Amino acid sequence: MLNSLSSKIIGAKYYKSDGFFDKGDLKSPRDSEGHGTHTASTAGGGLVNMASQLGFGLGTARGGVPSARIAVYKVCWYDGCDDADILAAFDDAISDGVDIITVSLGGDSAVDYFKDSIAIGSFHAAIKGILTSTSAGNEGPQLSTLLNFAPWSLSVAAATINRKFLTKVRLGNNKIYEGISINSFDLKNETFPLIYGGDAPNTTEGYSSSQSRNATASIFRSNEVTDKLAPYIPSFSSRGPNPISRNILKPDLAAPGVYILAAWSPIAPISGVEGDDRVVNYNIFSGTSMACPHASATAAYIKSFHPTWSPAAIKSSLITTANPMRSDLNPESEFAYGSGLLNPIKAPFPGLIYDIEELDYVRFLCGEGYNTKLVQIITGNISIECPKGNNETIIIDLNHPSFALSTPASESFSRVFHRTVTNVGSPTSTYKANLIGPLGINITVEPSVLSFTSLGEKLSFALKIEGKLDGFLESASLLWDDGTFQVKSPIIIYVAL
Repeated sequence: MLNSLSSKIIGAKYYKSDGFFDKGDLKSPRDSEGHGTHTASTAGGGLVNMASQLGFGLGTARGGVPSARIAVYKVCWYDGCDDADILAAFDDAISDGVDIITVSLGGDSAVDYFKDSIAIGSFHAAIKGILTSTSAGNEGPQLSTLLNFAPWSLSVAAATINRKFLTKVRLGNNKIYEGISINSFDLKNETFPLIYGGDAPNTTEGYSSSQSRNATASIFRSNEVTDKLAPYIPSFSSRGPNPISRNILKPDLAAPGVYILAAWSPIAPISGVEGDDRVVNYNIFSGTSMACPHASATAAYIKSFHPTWSPAAIKSSLITTANPMRSDLNPESEFAYGSGLLNPIKAPFPGLIYDIEELDYVRFLCGEGYNTKLVQIITGNISIECPKGNNETIIIDLNHPSFALSTPASESFSRVFHRTVTNVGSPTSTYKANLIGPLGINITVEPSVLSFTSLGEKLSFALKIEGKLDGFLESASLLWDDGTFQVKSPIIIYVAL
């Protein structure tokens, strides 16, 4: 998919602020690990017929936007990814005038916005009109494990696709078990000794206690099968709620991130197994790193239709057009998949958008408790003065296209969210509010009808949530519908962790 460097990759830089290179590092933008090639080609790779990973996933491969140009900013090395390098790369990408920034990386744990280089860099990008798409993280399935969750960037969870690979293992006692790792070797019914579990402790429960002296096993070549339950969120994908801003829903949405076939660096190892020196042009990987570029590509696709739209407008269109997902497969509901599964076909045509300006984000930061001086330093705007007032009201009134309410257990609550939508659908249109919610929770919208007479017109509404939670969380949704466009926003009410 990255088969024509002269026409596809239009720039490449690398960053190593400490000047120390490991013996395995290449002092160049070239990818020696494979991850960057995989994610870049997923976003913007060209069309290639008969692509596969050693026969797996055989078919036509193409990136989300095959006509896109790619600028590469290499910030990760054998010893990790340095904050100074990440910030320098953001600065250069902004200066270079890129349209979308896709960031498939994250820290070891959640940190404060102003201690997070990706949050800071993506804020600077947002105020310059550039949306940053980020991977939610691979720390699931525990709650509040998100790594990228700033309200001005897009946080993308991983979802399964309709294919999976099964690998059968036959033990010496002829019992057969199935695993999900891809095995491309045909061992022709040979058996191999098993390693004693004490020497290689496993982290997976079940089927681990079969006892046999001199135990052996045969591992069969993997088979591709249909995943009939897809799409759902795999266990590894990080979950909400937002670890910093409890009333901002994250992740924003989900995108394909399991068994993704994409281009691979020919100098990168196909696996992490020592001695595996096979070379491939395509590899199959899973992770929110793989989901992120799907959303990045769709964001670029939207921008091709609407080049003047703000990052918040593009993000809004992605969120409100997502396909619903099943909470019975993911009991964490919106904390697993946000608004639902990415829908690239509908995304450029949302009907209404929830736009956000720089000053709105500044108010949000002030509402989070940052002092005026710190906000001035981070934003680069010395004229900012943080207002005094109800901080929680400032946060919940950020014009985000979703609604999250954190409340103490077993206490009655009543909160009002204020939002403003901009008409980008039909010049003359009337949208009616449709609310879906659980028993015991009362949700109202005022006004419940929005009538527009022109494109670009803005109208505001208030959404009120009242009730008391019996369990940990409840899900609901608001749908604005004019008969042509359906603008859906998720609503989640949960007990504060």
